[in-house]
Amino acid sequence: MIAVDDLIALVRSYNPKTDEEKIKAAYDYGRQMHDGQMRQSGEPYFTHPVSVAAILTEQRLDDATIITALLHDTIEDTRASYSEIEKLFGKEIAELVDGVTKLTNIQLTSTETKQAENFRKLFMAMSKDLRVILVKLADRLHNMRTIRAMRAEKQAQKARETMDIFAPLAGRMGMQWMREELEDLAFKVLNPEGRASIIRRFITLQRESGDVIHKITSDMRDELEEADIEADVFGRAKKPYSIWRKMREKEQGFSRLSDIYGFRIITQSESDCYRALGAIHQRWRAVPGRFKDYISQPKSNGYRSLHTTVSGRDGKRVEVQIRTRQMHDVAESGVAAHWSYRDGVRSENPFAVDPAKWIAGLTERFEAAEDHDEFMEAVKLEMYSDQVFCFTPKGDVFKLPRGATPIDFAYAIHTRIGGSCVGAKVDGLRVPLWTRLKNGQSVDIITAEGQTPQATWIDIVKTGKAKSAIRKALRDEDRDRFVKLGRELARVAFSNIGKRATDKALETAARHLAISDREELLALIGSAEITTRQVVEAVYPALADKQGDVVSKDRAVVGLRPDQSFRRGPCCQPVPGERIVGITVRGQGVVVHAIDCAKLAEFEEQPERWVDLRWHEGPHPEIYTVTLELTITNDAGVLGRICTLIGEKKANISNLNFIDRKPDYYRLIMDLDLRDIEHLHAVMTALEAETDIAAVDRLRDPGRGLAAAAE
Repeated sequence: MIAVDDLIALVRSYNPKTDEEKIKAAYDYGRQMHDGQMRQSGEPYFTHPVSVAAILTEQRLDDATIITALLHDTIEDTRASYSEIEKLFGKEIAELVDGVTKLTNIQLTSTETKQAENFRKLFMAMSKDLRVILVKLADRLHNMRTIRAMRAEKQAQKARETMDIFAPLAGRMGMQWMREELEDLAFKVLNPEGRASIIRRFITLQRESGDVIHKITSDMRDELEEADIEADVFGRAKKPYSIWRKMREKEQGFSRLSDIYGFRIITQSESDCYRALGAIHQRWRAVPGRFKDYISQPKSNGYRSLHTTVSGRDGKRVEVQIRTRQMHDVAESGVAAHWSYRDGVRSENPFAVDPAKWIAGLTERFEAAEDHDEFMEAVKLEMYSDQVFCFTPKGDVFKLPRGATPIDFAYAIHTRIGGSCVGAKVDGLRVPLWTRLKNGQSVDIITAEGQTPQATWIDIVKTGKAKSAIRKALRDEDRDRFVKLGRELARVAFSNIGKRATDKALETAARHLAISDREELLALIGSAEITTRQVVEAVYPALADKQGDVVSKDRAVVGLRPDQSFRRGPCCQPVPGERIVGITVRGQGVVVHAIDCAKLAEFEEQPERWVDLRWHEGPHPEIYTVTLELTITNDAGVLGRICTLIGEKKANISNLNFIDRKPDYYRLIMDLDLRDIEHLHAVMTALEAETDIAAVDRLRDPGRGLAAAAE
């Protein structure tokens, strides 16, 4: 364990004016509170907070952050309280310790809905004082460095959480060194064989070609000296996980991967950065499309640097980053540079970003998300994306995630511009709206009055802002159409039981189903979010349940043992009247398949799992869902006539989804609730006879059966 004097020496090295007595008091208090507690490795627990504090000294952080690290687990794990810490160390430190405690209690790996809410809490805690997340990141880094003491399943859970949340967050904050180490430590747990293979390849490469890093570093120093540029040059091999990710992204083997080495040139001034770039490009050939100027267009976390890739010795590609010492400090510390000390005073680094503005910019885009899925999508887009900088014709700059399109650019300017976008010019040339923008391009958006967002844009855009705005516009536009469709579906469903879908009946259904009003009910029916069966049962439960002398669902299949349950295979959706066979599935009873189901081929070598079944004789209720794919003409009233036709055949539409919209036709998927195979044939025959229906097919998907069997 690091002794208190050694820890104070680390702080004093960058802050000679540190409050040594206060740090010593926090050290003694933390050790006393954690006395008797042990880590899973068998070490005293207090070794962990001290190590976290030591990690933060590498970022030259202020006394308050160092003391918070020493005390960060006291409120949660010991008898210490907020009021006691406030009394001993002041309100600032008490609030920081409390903030870290609250972060620790947020369970970030859970269901999507809960995870979205927890991310909101995470950003809320960060917005109060960003230093709490700096302590939490250092806490996670030390835990990952000592993760081998944990149980295997706990290691995997922490590693996935680190890879999904903490590593991207460190990168988003500009702490790239921490991101890389967190990713590599998680990679070591999640894929030890993959990491070991990368390291073995490195050893072999070094044995075959010698110390490439030393040779290239020496060459670069010679070039800079000849150009009379004073600079430091550092080289390194990239982390195993970084190389593994590149191999997967580029679908290349290690031997074909070229840019596995990175070099940094630290100059004395900004002008020297560009002079050094010229010297490097004069000696080595630059790789086209790999130059980025983050000095003139810095990242939102304050990062500034010139990036280029050149063909070095023996044709090997190497990445080169060129920046000043102050830029390098921000590149190493990111947003944390705001609190960094040098020579006993807060570092006046002109490139350090204001943490309050940074967190405000990060969170404002999440506040507009209307549901959990949209929020999570926005979070992941923001945390995982690199950025490109594009210009309007007037020279205004907009930052977008890599892979963004002109539509993203239009929405970045204004929601109204995005919604009315009909085309774009990039660097003066007309391009498709799905074009991926590149750094430094000039984008001119073409708009037209009356244009509205298209459904296909959702799959084109990259930014959370654009996706949210498009979804909202589509919801508003589709509402009228869904209400009309819902009214027709409700009319047919009520007529099947001899009733009318009056306003009063629909209002009653809405009240019973806890839906705000009649219009909302019809919109939900039209968008297939609720079924007409639910609506009818809400108003007339007795009539809906009245089936006469029909065969109940629980005794629909003959041939099962008394202790066996069954369910229909989603792959073939068998209905009464079809020949069937059962396949036993552990923990799921028997899955019933049509005798001609393609999935049955998988079980040819497992005869012990086959069960001879048949449908029960007699009339069955209209509860067996069959999926149809229809191609219909795009004309007024066609869909209404189809719904009426299906209703006349006493079938219920339980779901409807458009999968392709063209000017002359629509393709849609429709789920119908039917009695038996004769009922299905009657419906399909009637549909095939309709002149506005180009094609009707029963949709069977073996993939759905495979997915279901794997559940």
